[in-house]
Amino acid sequence: MENIERIEYMEKILKEGQAAVSALSDALAAYVSLVPRLNELFDYYGSPLWFSDLADDEAGNLPEDLARGVLSEDAVYNLIDENRQLLEELEGFSQTL
Repeated sequence: MENIERIEYMEKILKEGQAAVSALSDALAAYVSLVPRLNELFDYYGSPLWFSDLADDEAGNLPEDLARGVLSEDAVYNLIDENRQLLEELEGFSQTL
């Protein structure tokens, strides 16, 4: 690889790196600011209050147009699992740096 090709190649990596680091930084900031609220959701899931809300839903006591994904058995559980996997991946990745 000649110097011009090498410089162009490295410049491309630089630009892609800058964009990726910026995007990751923005995503990380959004995630970090959401963590306290995620913990609220994770604590709610499976709690007596969650079971009470689920019973109200099953009894037809909630408005039909109410979004209720939070009462499904899979949505919050899947988010908890995805969050755990992401944290494990980040921890493993940080050890390679």
